[in-house]
Amino acid sequence: MGGTIASTGSPRLVFAGYGGGPRLTIQQIVDRVPELKDFAQIKTEQYDTKGFPSPMDSLKVARRINQIFRDQPDTAGVVVTHGTAIMEETAYFLNLLVKSDKPVVITGAMRPPSAMGTDADNNLLCATLVAASPESRNKGCLLVLNDTIQAAREVTKQDSYRIDTFASREIGLLGYCDSDLRIVYYRSPTKKHTHQTEFDPDKIDRIPRVELVFCAPGSDGRLIRLAADDGAEGIVWAGAGAGDGPPGVAEAIDYARSKGVVVVVATRGGSGRVIRLKGYIERTLVAADNLIPQKAVALLMLALTRTKDVEEIQRMFEMY
Repeated sequence: MGGTIASTGSPRLVFAGYGGGPRLTIQQIVDRVPELKDFAQIKTEQYDTKGFPSPMDSLKVARRINQIFRDQPDTAGVVVTHGTAIMEETAYFLNLLVKSDKPVVITGAMRPPSAMGTDADNNLLCATLVAASPESRNKGCLLVLNDTIQAAREVTKQDSYRIDTFASREIGLLGYCDSDLRIVYYRSPTKKHTHQTEFDPDKIDRIPRVELVFCAPGSDGRLIRLAADDGAEGIVWAGAGAGDGPPGVAEAIDYARSKGVVVVVATRGGSGRVIRLKGYIERTLVAADNLIPQKAVALLMLALTRTKDVEEIQRMFEMY
């Protein structure tokens, strides 16, 4: 699905702004690592996106993965190569949409294959080992970069350029693919995922529009009102602290609710829970639990394909 792992540039010291060279196909990416054949029999498929992969791209890829697992039962797992900028959102979509307990592993690179010290080849090797490992079953969609195995629900990109950018903050990683090439796990996700969810990609024909509004100095709720008036079906408010906002924001949120827009309250802090306090219940707002705002958007999109009932959507946020 594109990204840095498929990009090239020149010379070898071009670590950023490297998009001028030819794009690698998935087969070319795999051919760079002939050692893969020692661990797995690999089939490749090219999926081209226009710019950033969209939620509809995630839906289509989930359908294809489900078809592979259904029609080719000897498949041990699937690796998806992807750009790192919004990799975590695609991983979470797949975590909710893939209907198998077999591993789906998403990987990419922070340095292009043409650069000195590229992490592309090692990430692909580790992702393949994780996808081929029986130990990876029933752990949901996994993200593998920099020798670490992260759960799709918790992982996030924390740095613009460093190869150790992905982490799961206070929740922690699941395991490692270290220098001995062993796959070692220390925990498993507890939230429901993949084959355990109620979302069937074959029954979804559109992705509802959900807008994300971040709290910042001077926020007055104007963007929330604009989203509500402009046809958004859902809004995620990334508030300060545990969801707070400056004067005017609460009124704007209530205005959005009066127009039937489902509003989820998350925290812009990057970790910690948003608790559904009495005031949220009375105002029929959904608390995002500890989902970071961009993943709250993903879950709200899928939740709205099934219902607009706030209590049902709250249940989904607590379950997934």
